[in-house]
Amino acid sequence: MKKRALVTGGCGFVGSNLVKTLVKRGWVVDIVDDMSNGHLEFLEEINMRVVPVDLVPIFDKSVERNDNVVVIMQGDFVHLNILEKILTKQYDVVFHQAAMPRVSYSVEHPAITTEHNINKYVQLLTACRGNVSRVVAASSSSIYGGADNLPTSEKEVRNPKSPYALQKCVVEDFSKLFCELYDIDIVCLRYFNVFGQNQIAGSPYATAIAAWCHSIKNNLPLRSDGDGTQSRDLCHVDNVVSANILAAESEIDFEGRAYNVCCGERFTNNEILEFFKQKFPTIEIQNAPWRSGDVMHTLGDWTAAKEDYGYSPQVEFWAGLERTIAWWGLEDDNL
Repeated sequence: MKKRALVTGGCGFVGSNLVKTLVKRGWVVDIVDDMSNGHLEFLEEINMRVVPVDLVPIFDKSVERNDNVVVIMQGDFVHLNILEKILTKQYDVVFHQAAMPRVSYSVEHPAITTEHNINKYVQLLTACRGNVSRVVAASSSSIYGGADNLPTSEKEVRNPKSPYALQKCVVEDFSKLFCELYDIDIVCLRYFNVFGQNQIAGSPYATAIAAWCHSIKNNLPLRSDGDGTQSRDLCHVDNVVSANILAAESEIDFEGRAYNVCCGERFTNNEILEFFKQKFPTIEIQNAPWRSGDVMHTLGDWTAAKEDYGYSPQVEFWAGLERTIAWWGLEDDNL
């Protein structure tokens, strides 16, 4: 029997890549997305039907479901019509990718982002308990707050530096508590600096790589913050998708545990910019001040994920960067 999934935020960066892979693997997929960070064009190559969330009951009654069609329900992931589908056991797994992600926005609006990122998550879990076999929830390496110990393992003390990071900590804590109190299994995945196809400049999760590709595409200077020695464990989105699916299909009970999803290597801005200069000799680099709140280095340890559910990064950074450049349509002879 085919597995059935609900992907919240499934039209966004990570969510759209996850959906396409799930479809290829034979899953039956529904998406709920309020389109605040989602784009239908990210899914244009798959068969889909778009339904306003208010009309979902009418759609379900009047349209015979084709398992090969992805249904995109546009609206809030805790809309009563979405919760009703969960409560009636229509999904095996919920992949929770939806969030209000901007760190700076969370600093300016802690109450609004807490409502969205924590309270609504608890509403979602309340519907899921006893009704789905597993929830796979997106967390973030920002919970470490610039860890002193590199590579950073899950044993590192969490030290959030923004409301957004704190909200992800609380998401993890609620996940563990729900597993202890109710009939539900949850796993949280701490994403490290995800990049790749479907990540556009200006996106709340956009890395410097997306911004630089955007600049190259539009003949703009590439911004280099500080002296360029800051380094990141940059994880291609295909690795994140793999981690989600491995976690969803694992036979172990996760009991709310959290795992790093990373590559275990780090590269400086200077190294990446030098690569761009070699590949695109006409580009201009523009120096800029250090960005307030930026950590100097991130480097994750994925040992626990490997041992518990078989994750390992399949796409190394430089290969992922070439894939990303190709997705942007950047050709040397056009520059």
